[in-house]
Amino acid sequence: MDLIERTIRVSWQHRVLFTDHVFAPANPTLRDNLGRDEQGAPRRALVVLDESLAAAQPGLAVAIEAYFKANPDAARLVAPPINCKGGEQTKASWSSVSELLAAIDRHHIDRHSYLIAVGGGALLDMAGLAAATAHRGLRHIRIPTTTLSQCDSGVGVKNGINAFGKKNFIGTFSPPFAVINDFQLLDSLSPRDKRAGFVEAVKVACIRDRTFFELLETDAVALARFEPDAMRRLIRRCAELHVNHIVTAGDPFESGSARPLDFGHWAAHKLEQLSNFTLRHGEAVATGIALDVIYARRAGFLDTGSASRVLRLLETLGFELFNPDLQREELLAGLEEFREHLGGRLAITLLRDIGDGFEVNEMKLELIQEAMAELRERCK
Repeated sequence: MDLIERTIRVSWQHRVLFTDHVFAPANPTLRDNLGRDEQGAPRRALVVLDESLAAAQPGLAVAIEAYFKANPDAARLVAPPINCKGGEQTKASWSSVSELLAAIDRHHIDRHSYLIAVGGGALLDMAGLAAATAHRGLRHIRIPTTTLSQCDSGVGVKNGINAFGKKNFIGTFSPPFAVINDFQLLDSLSPRDKRAGFVEAVKVACIRDRTFFELLETDAVALARFEPDAMRRLIRRCAELHVNHIVTAGDPFESGSARPLDFGHWAAHKLEQLSNFTLRHGEAVATGIALDVIYARRAGFLDTGSASRVLRLLETLGFELFNPDLQREELLAGLEEFREHLGGRLAITLLRDIGDGFEVNEMKLELIQEAMAELRERCK
């Protein structure tokens, strides 16, 4: 055998910035994270805007155009912001990606231009896929506008859409050029959508940071009332823990089977599908975490007091922990779909203690069923 083998090393800079009123003309955050091309001319930019956000904040599109007019050295906006469906409907087929790719082509957005996506996690997933595939990769800037995306999905390196009845079946790993979290963009969210992101903070605190979990317990009542300072603390630390995991865990593109940040997600992904995505991702994850916490306690991994604390925190934050779709036979197919998505052995994250997640490669059917029954009784 004749062989040529080399190791390819690629270094990425992953930036998550925090600001208020990102599109105020005097705010330098976006401007300072764009740049001129090699000839000194401003680069081109195309903005895609979540249509539900545009409807809730009708002055936003105008503010975006005004920002680029006030900052001509930042980048040249090639067209008014493009409104695009948000939510899981934008991830339901390739059509949204295709429409955005057509706009990228029409406006001559190249590898040194910027695609700026402003919206919730689903829109960012879809736009990120378009950015990663156009010209084999554009400079993509994410501006998440939901609690969930500012905490978790928007600060990550994954893009994708759903296909064949499976969540994120088509997708890429491609770090964004920058992520900008603007707290003010959360103002128009419904209470349901503000709450949905809290569960990702509970998740990462459970598996990584006991001190953060204790802060969430302290802030739980304030968070349930959506008090701004408590929400800022949650978003900032949750985003930091997610970025730390991506950078330091040794597997940023998930080539292995371990997926600790998917604690509670094997059931959650299936619950979303069974509800035809009427169930919010955060709501499904809350149920998935509750199920796996009870399972871990019944399996002898987690003590009763710690399990109770996790369940109590989720309830104080306002989550309904039992969902009737837990009783459907199809739910257990979520385990096999999760294993297939991982590409190898089943790897489920459970808790040994608050702040101490670990991996198991088997889930016992009888314990899952017992955990489901207990959760149903708890929530009667």
